[in-house]
Amino acid sequence: MHKILVAQECGCFKRSDLTNNVSLPSKDEALLKAVEMKDIMNEEFCGKHGFELIEENNNFVISFKQEAHSGCCGGGHCN
Repeated sequence: MHKILVAQECGCFKRSDLTNNVSLPSKDEALLKAVEMKDIMNEEFCGKHGFELIEENNNFVISFKQEAHSGCCGGGHCN
């Protein structure tokens, strides 16, 4: 079995018709469903968060996108 896990259930997820901890028999089915869920979350939710999909063992995990850091410490001297 392959699971689709939503790491952080935001308010939009809780109000949606989507389900967490979905189990599917094949990896291909799970991947297609996980991509579909991630796309729905990115396109139809409020936009406060972006979502990304990663594979961990037999699971596909949808989590908040990590912010890209430029390497600047924010002290103002990098400009």
